[in-house]
Amino acid sequence: MEKLTRPDCIALLQERFRQLQENGESRYPKRSDFTEREVVAIKAFLGPWPRALEAAGIKPPKERKNNS
Repeated sequence: MEKLTRPDCIALLQERFRQLQENGESRYPKRSDFTEREVVAIKAFLGPWPRALEAAGIKPPKERKNNS
């Protein structure tokens, strides 16, 4: 079994998002859309799930609040 790379993880997320859109679903990819191996690799390279979706360009980055 080949090891997944960071670009592989981004491609997996983008491809799943594209498939969801083609099927008329308006949601972000979920962990349950992937195998356990894929989820582990995605989180290892891209961080927590929301950050992974941001890194793949699927979800807009969360606005950081400035407490000044």
